Amino acid sequence: MSLIVYGGAISPFVRKVRVFLAEKGLDYKLEQVSPFQPPEWFREISPLGRIPVLRDEAAGPDATLPDSSVICAYLERLKPEPALYPKDNFAYGRALWYEEYADSELAANVGMGVFRPVVLAKMMGKEPDRAAAEKTLAEKLPKYFTYLDAEIGSKPFIAGGAFSVADISVATHFVNLAHAGYGPDAKTWPNLARYLKEIHARPSFAAVIAEERSFVSKLGL
Repeated sequence: MSLIVYGGAISPFVRKVRVFLAEKGLDYKLEQVSPFQPPEWFREISPLGRIPVLRDEAAGPDATLPDSSVICAYLERLKPEPALYPKDNFAYGRALWYEEYADSELAANVGMGVFRPVVLAKMMGKEPDRAAAEKTLAEKLPKYFTYLDAEIGSKPFIAGGAFSVADISVATHFVNLAHAGYGPDAKTWPNLARYLKEIHARPSFAAVIAEERSFVSKLGL
């Protein structure tokens, strides 16, 4: 097995890469690395100190790549089929846009505003700050839910008519939202709620979600 993923399984970005690998049918090994207390050697392969990092031993002894988007793009070149980037030029561009939107806007608001005060707090032995999380849900997240609900509409996938990196990138952050005990209201955002249920039910997502839920449930969440 030549592929190694370094990072914590509950990270939305590590999950993004793991789902991508599963959809490609690529075997890999996950080595747990916390971004909060990483080993000394980790900074050498992750200059920004973030997870995940991919090592491809088949490409050479020092072949490592940081950043989930970089890793996914590399894996697409490594194994082009099944394609996880749209073939159509414009759809390809849209998929990259949704990936960026998810990795920046969703990540910041779900991660810092909901996941950190609830799940991460419990992991650090602190009481969850539900008030802070619910303030984010009430004041910051609705505009993102509304945008995505409109973009998805009745489509099964958000870009290009097929499951892609865009779907993985968007859906992974809603797993972290669910781990904290929240999600978009199905009456207010029916398209988004339906879409997430279908995407999260894919075997690639379902497997990692079940694995993570076992850990989260031990936290009492």
